[in-house]
Amino acid sequence: MLLGKVTGTVVASAKDERLKHFKMLVVETLKPNGKPASGYVVAVDAVGAGAGEVVLYVTGSSARQTVLTDKRPTDAAIVAIVDTVEVNDRVTYQK
Repeated sequence: MLLGKVTGTVVASAKDERLKHFKMLVVETLKPNGKPASGYVVAVDAVGAGAGEVVLYVTGSSARQTVLTDKRPTDAAIVAIVDTVEVNDRVTYQK
């Protein structure tokens, strides 16, 4: 799993039928200390995340293993909304 922050949305009126009704979000990759890492990904939202939230997302075949994304053409899926990140006994993010 990877840590990221929701920074935007993607709207696609023409898309694969199996992605119909899915919210797609732009996620900026974060380091565990909360600083931006190296890029962005568009992820299917499987948990109801919103703008500005810190999330956990998965890529590759793991993105197709949620109840909502099973057998759907996705390479990234948001699977959790983060409440707290703690690294070396120090809280680096608190919702």
